[in-house]
Amino acid sequence: MMKKTLMIAILALALWSCGGKIEADLIIHNATVYTVDDAFSTATAFAVKDGKFIGVGSDEEILAGFESKETINLEGAPVYPGLIDGHAHFYRYGLGLKNADLVGTKSFEEIVEILKAHRAKYPDEEWILGGGWDQNDWEIKEFPTKDKLDEAFPNTPVLISRVDGHAALANSAALGESEIFSKAKEVNGGKIYFDKNGNATGLLVDNAIDLIAKFIPAQTKADQVEALLMAQQNCFEVGLTSVVDAGLEVETIELIDSLNKTGDLKMRLYVMAAPTEENIDYFKKKGKIKTDHLNVRSFKVYGDGALGSRGASLLTDYSDDPGNDGFLLQEAAYYDQLAKTFYDMGFQMNTHCIGDNSNHVVLDIYSKYLPEDNDLRWKIEHAQVVSRDDIDKFGKYNVVPSVQPTHATSDMYWAADRLGEERVKTAYAFKDLLDQNGYIALGSDFPVEDINPMYGFHAATARQDAKNWPEGGWQPENKLSREEALKGMTIWAAYSNFEEKEKGSIEKGKFADFIIAEKDMMKAPESELRNLKVKATYLDGKKVY
Repeated sequence: MMKKTLMIAILALALWSCGGKIEADLIIHNATVYTVDDAFSTATAFAVKDGKFIGVGSDEEILAGFESKETINLEGAPVYPGLIDGHAHFYRYGLGLKNADLVGTKSFEEIVEILKAHRAKYPDEEWILGGGWDQNDWEIKEFPTKDKLDEAFPNTPVLISRVDGHAALANSAALGESEIFSKAKEVNGGKIYFDKNGNATGLLVDNAIDLIAKFIPAQTKADQVEALLMAQQNCFEVGLTSVVDAGLEVETIELIDSLNKTGDLKMRLYVMAAPTEENIDYFKKKGKIKTDHLNVRSFKVYGDGALGSRGASLLTDYSDDPGNDGFLLQEAAYYDQLAKTFYDMGFQMNTHCIGDNSNHVVLDIYSKYLPEDNDLRWKIEHAQVVSRDDIDKFGKYNVVPSVQPTHATSDMYWAADRLGEERVKTAYAFKDLLDQNGYIALGSDFPVEDINPMYGFHAATARQDAKNWPEGGWQPENKLSREEALKGMTIWAAYSNFEEKEKGSIEKGKFADFIIAEKDMMKAPESELRNLKVKATYLDGKKVY
């Protein structure tokens, strides 16, 4: 009773001191506000105080009830909750901003020229690193070999990653860092490619990459901080206020936390820890981490590789590679043991599953530990190819499908070659997955795909590429509506991270994270969606872009 009386007194004092109005730090009005509340209602105004929304409604309601020194008339501009990327690699993206950008290259010769220019720009780097190439974009759609790299860089180690991060090409100088290539031809959960004479071609898939990557010089703390801050600024510019970072070490998590506390890193991060023995022991002792900017209560596990590099684990052979059905990165018992460990810890398990066999194995393991109608929100990351016999397990065990719409529009040119005309119909099935639980989390997987969430919104709703191809969309039965896509990038992504009570919608009491756009993505023509620009991004009611 005393507490209630005190609250009334405080409110009365606020009203008296402001001439009958509650003082706010910011008022936005004459806007088109998509609140993304339960009713998906629109408003025209809201007020912010101490970093949170304190009132949402019509212009008349907000301007009559609140006052602020900063009052902005948006002249009808659209406003959305701050966008959430439900699956990305925020830290890795930042580190890669200084590496050679090989995205969109049309030949291996073009890659070599980019690497030469990169070397001229950074002549003192011990290694030449790059990423983003995709042999499916080339006229000759075959995996490259190290020969041209050896010719251009005979003495400098080079390691360049495929766009999905699950394959990489190393030159001889890099391969020479390890003796493994002269001793073994098999790697558990990975593959080393050899030519007909038994010599390594330089191509490495999944776990085989680690045999070389471990020799890359470690980043300094200054490099790490710079990477995080550059990634943050780029995210703010495209309207992202929260990002899920999939798979970090404790050392990086602690660095992020320290930068949050100094105020340098403002981005809200939901971090999945890498499932190393050291990390698991750390969180067994420490428990979950939860602040306004950092949430760590989950682990990221890799089930298989990628479809583009034929490392995804399939129930039957690749249609374009008979005798190869891919592979799990570990034995099934490994995933079972992790599931038991995380269940006992009360942590969320999030598993990368691309192929239908990987999804099958992991969903069955999940079902062993998850009771029906649970609220543990374990995730399948990507859920890219799911057989019709397995899809209902998402609904039965409340498993969250965390998908990346741009994967569908990047892979649609060749996915049927890998999977066959019948099996491809169960791939990138976003609508079918949504129907299981009534929600779906959307992300980008950047830097595998572009950081811009508008690309994902367009891919989810139109199922088309940058040139608006194909007409009517690819496998259009799995298009999401614009309302569904926006929810997937806001409130449903927040829900998948146990954060729906504090973010993901513009509602009283939630963090005042929002963006102002130039055009309304709920109404703009499909052909314009990818090019929609963010005018301003606010976090805690303060402009960060």
